[in-house]
Amino acid sequence: MKNFQIPAPFFAVAAMLFWGLSFIWSSVLLKYYEPVTIIFIRLIISSVFLFIIIYIFRQREKIAKKDYRLIFLSALFNPFLYFLCENYGLKFSTPTIASVIIATIPVFAPLVAWVTLREKLAPINFLGIFISFGGVILMLITHDLSLDADIRGVLFLFGAVLTALFYSVTLRKLTATYSALTIIAYQNLIGIALFFPLYLFFEAPAMTEVRLNSEIIISMLFLGILASSVSFVFFAHSVKLLGISKSNIYSNLIPVFTALFSYILLSEPFSVRKITGILLVIGGVYLSERTKKA
Repeated sequence: MKNFQIPAPFFAVAAMLFWGLSFIWSSVLLKYYEPVTIIFIRLIISSVFLFIIIYIFRQREKIAKKDYRLIFLSALFNPFLYFLCENYGLKFSTPTIASVIIATIPVFAPLVAWVTLREKLAPINFLGIFISFGGVILMLITHDLSLDADIRGVLFLFGAVLTALFYSVTLRKLTATYSALTIIAYQNLIGIALFFPLYLFFEAPAMTEVRLNSEIIISMLFLGILASSVSFVFFAHSVKLLGISKSNIYSNLIPVFTALFSYILLSEPFSVRKITGILLVIGGVYLSERTKKA
């Protein structure tokens, strides 16, 4: 009997589920802590968890000296810049809006591929961008055309999209040599070092004023283990198996998961306008990717 192998799409879908839920867990924690504190603690939890796994299963890989610069660059993009932009974006918006903007990542992937790899852009790629932007705008405005979101949150979230795209390029290069477990473990370790000065000088004193409760502990553990460890390892593994474009297309599941669980767990309003915006974003991503593969 042949050995059972987990289908490659499973890793991408599971990663998107945990990332979709991460907006909710982060939103809960933002009631108690500032963004850098949340990121700093979740990275510590993640690093401890990942290096324990590496030690138990003897998966230790040595990073070659020639790859030091690349591993640092990838960590600078993600977790450092990405998490800064995402958490501050979430602070000034809602989980659903944040997840929808993040879901535009695969729409802009062809643009990054054109800049870095000189891949050609088809007219349908621009159509996909237009449709997805239409969906985002629909969610960000009210019936009287006023902005239904803090502009600071929108700008931070699009900053997260930009850093995620360049992170994908560095990640693709690293997955050709190292396992996903090794890559994410070292990226998070570097991320701790990058975030420590910000945490120490700006947010450490305020942390002592918060009394721990079950909501904080559960949300932080889920963020550290599932969203910052398992999901990134799964995504890195899917990039290795499927490539950047095919892996990124699964990002259109993030707002679906976030919107569903925001409604169930946070009682976030679920209007027809919001549902239409989500569908437009997903449709734009799907149209762009489907045509590009044809």
